[in-house]
Amino acid sequence: MKKVKVIVMAMLILSTAGVNAQGKLFTRNGKINFFSKTTAENIDANNNEVFSIIDPQKNEVAFQVLNTGFKFEKALMQEHFNENYIESSKFPKAIFQGTITDPSMVDFNKEGNYNVTVTGSLLMHGVTNKVTIPATIHIADKKVSAESKFTVKLADYNIKIPAVVANQISETVVVSVNCQYEPYNR
Repeated sequence: MKKVKVIVMAMLILSTAGVNAQGKLFTRNGKINFFSKTTAENIDANNNEVFSIIDPQKNEVAFQVLNTGFKFEKALMQEHFNENYIESSKFPKAIFQGTITDPSMVDFNKEGNYNVTVTGSLLMHGVTNKVTIPATIHIADKKVSAESKFTVKLADYNIKIPAVVANQISETVVVSVNCQYEPYNR
């Protein structure tokens, strides 16, 4: 019984240790938007179920998003996205894993806005590419949020545009990420 109490106390101490700014931070409801301006019509989709984690001690950042979670204004666009372009049944997730390139650029213990660069691997449509993206980490009232905006070339991820609409669809999409983090207590 004494051993159980010690284990429970240790678990409580370890779980509350994540509350400080040096513990891991996560969200299950981060937001990713992608936008593509086209001659036919603009393509705009949102996903508010993004899982993300930041480990300030290791300067690691990770995101995972289910492709079927993207919502479009028009149901037909959503269907084409999932079936023809991203092939969600074959490639259900997009995943990014990276590190803050210069960790001295951010102090997770001090309020402020920190412009950083994150370098890592982006897996999408079964293809992994090394990417470097700008991001801003905001720390205010002991809360951490992050945002980023970058461009993805569809061809880099073997996403094919049918010839019949090739002159009406952009070859790139602008991706915007916005996450509000909380302490990861595990």
